[in-house]
Amino acid sequence: MLILDRIENDIAVIEADDKIIEVHISELAENAKGGDVLKESDGKYIVDSEATAARKEKLASMYRNRLRKKREE
Repeated sequence: MLILDRIENDIAVIEADDKIIEVHISELAENAKGGDVLKESDGKYIVDSEATAARKEKLASMYRNRLRKKREE
């Protein structure tokens, strides 16, 4: 899975499984933002909207569960 971590100057920092990839922002979709799941297509990194939404929902669910457990303590 490719996840856009951040953009520093003209470089996009992408987390890819067990490594970090740095690419020029010209290789990145204009609508990409930190936390988005990306996929590579024709030498560009584009946002995978479905995977991004699923990932955000999973993280939100994990956060809600953690809050619920803290309240029960």
